[in-house]
Amino acid sequence: MRTRNIGTASVSAIGLGGMPMSVLGHMPDEEQSIRTVHAALDAGVTLIDTADAYTPSHRDVGHNERLIAKALASWDGDSDDVLVATKGGHTRVAGGGWGLNGSLAYLREACEKSLKALGVESIALYQHHRPDTMVPYAESIGALKELLEAGKIRAAGISNANPAQIREAKEILGPGLVSVQNEYSPRFRSSEPEIDVCEELGLAFLPWSPLGGMGSARQLGSAHAAFGEVAEERGVSPQQVCLAWLLARSPVVIPIPGSSHPDTIRDSLGALDLTLTPEELARLG
Repeated sequence: MRTRNIGTASVSAIGLGGMPMSVLGHMPDEEQSIRTVHAALDAGVTLIDTADAYTPSHRDVGHNERLIAKALASWDGDSDDVLVATKGGHTRVAGGGWGLNGSLAYLREACEKSLKALGVESIALYQHHRPDTMVPYAESIGALKELLEAGKIRAAGISNANPAQIREAKEILGPGLVSVQNEYSPRFRSSEPEIDVCEELGLAFLPWSPLGGMGSARQLGSAHAAFGEVAEERGVSPQQVCLAWLLARSPVVIPIPGSSHPDTIRDSLGALDLTLTPEELARLG
């Protein structure tokens, strides 16, 4: 399994995102979700990303964190080398909506709940989920610093941050900041500047929704024709081409595709054996 670095930790170059296992609006199949996690772990995945807000409704905050903890506890392998990253600061509200709370008090409370949900004494990587315009960014990042100093978390990350916020977080957290998680995919390429800043500062970049929110090969290949064409020529899925394209973007990029079925995560991991040519990368843009 190819690896990349998040701070001092070496993890699989492709991780597993948790959102599809906590589908908004209805309770997903728990047994299938656990089989999906086990399939990823069996294949060598050592990075799992989740969040307290990945939940079918506001009544079940921490759903995906508890599911991940259950999957790790029931896996027959050694989970000591698996890095579980979670996030706080994005809230769920009645009616299926999302809210924000980046205050120091809230992030302290959210971290404690995530510790309990994951069943750990210290979170390997805790990420501020999204900037709250009602709270100074320095206050939210200061909460991460406090959690680091208290030993509640071992490393800090930020999500949905712009270049200025990445630099501000780095100034506050120093070596405690190890990652940035922004949206990036063939559909959404606006995070190019953030990837460049991460490469400059030595931070891992974890693109969320790396397949553009398109679960099927047909959708990805038809919406972005070049990906479908290269996939057909190579005899692989468009998802594999997409993830290989992401890996080629920068050595700091670690895609975290979501999956709700063992077959899809196994297919995604095929990207680790796919090296795109310069000509193919040029076609993909």
